Amino acid sequence: MLEVEEHREVLACPSCRARLHFRSAVIACEKCGATYPFSEEGIPLLFCPNEGWTDRKDVTDVVKAFYEQNPFPNYDDVDSRESLAEKASRGLFARLLDEQIPVGSLVLDVACGTGQMTNFLGQSWKRKVIGADLCLNSLRLGKQFRDRYGINDAGFLQMNLFRPCFQDNTFDVVICNGALHHTGDPLGGFRLIGRLVKPGGVILIGLYNKIGRLPTDFRRWIFRTIGDGFAFLDDHMRNKNYNAARKQSWFMDQYKHPHESKHTFSETLEWFDSNGFEFLSSIPKIEPEGFKANEKLFEPHSRGTIATRFLAEFEMLLKGGVDGGLFIVIGRRTAADRIEMPISSGRFPDSAPDGVVRSQRGSKARRSTAPSRRDSVAILLPGPGGFLS
Repeated sequence: MLEVEEHREVLACPSCRARLHFRSAVIACEKCGATYPFSEEGIPLLFCPNEGWTDRKDVTDVVKAFYEQNPFPNYDDVDSRESLAEKASRGLFARLLDEQIPVGSLVLDVACGTGQMTNFLGQSWKRKVIGADLCLNSLRLGKQFRDRYGINDAGFLQMNLFRPCFQDNTFDVVICNGALHHTGDPLGGFRLIGRLVKPGGVILIGLYNKIGRLPTDFRRWIFRTIGDGFAFLDDHMRNKNYNAARKQSWFMDQYKHPHESKHTFSETLEWFDSNGFEFLSSIPKIEPEGFKANEKLFEPHSRGTIATRFLAEFEMLLKGGVDGGLFIVIGRRTAADRIEMPISSGRFPDSAPDGVVRSQRGSKARRSTAPSRRDSVAILLPGPGGFLS
């Protein structure tokens, strides 16, 4: 089994950014003296709370409490390595990821939830995958599945994405699918996990779309106004192939979540441009041609135009916001010095409560202008939760 201790050289203290050392019962930082225990299941507990945020902005504790009670997605209909692989193979995106992640890659699945993607990708000998999440109950489910079915190349740890416990420039692939929009600072979170990508490595982020999410927003309003008895208005709640637990997991994540934000293709491209990432591809595509069965996820595609990007989002709306109106954007890191939010030895994150982001190039601050899970193409991201649920 892959244990995080095997990659101790890439770990960093989430409090001060110094290197960590494994002792008999704890992980210790020799610089600041912080110690981090293991759970009863052996999961490294490297979660470090945020500091310096206003109550309005920092929703980490609220979201953490929600997922401790409502782990997402669940494993109720996955009872073996084979069923996990079969479930993934029903989606084109999962198959392409499995086929196209380069051999020998070190992969980080940020906000992995119950670790279904981590375990799926970790079934292959071609890569090592670490799943990190703030919710310990979710991580327990992922590790239990890993241990039960002998998934040798997957490991798990608890982490706050705003206080990463990894060295900069570490991972060949960083995946953060359906999490940034549940934070108080999506752009700040992107900057922080972006620094973990090696120059030449790739990042995949999944966000709720402002337009594609409208059908979900409308149904949420109905449920709040009339009651949850109208949950049948969501197609997933009427699917006879889903058991009750799977439906409940989907319903809570989509309609009862305490915090979410919505974003656009153009906004996300600005994130990439200002932080040293080259746009590669997206789901759905932001150019006129359709998504092909042999699509190259990690090769450069057209960025489209403002018009084509809007049309792609409008098409998500016309299709009813399938799988929650989530879109995925993939980029390659082009330089190690472009991301302007430093991971320093000071307070973390370097985003002040008023939204000011401190520049790496000097003491002058600038204000972030960015507004604060699942693609509309059902054949790409199958079922509740999109990728694996």
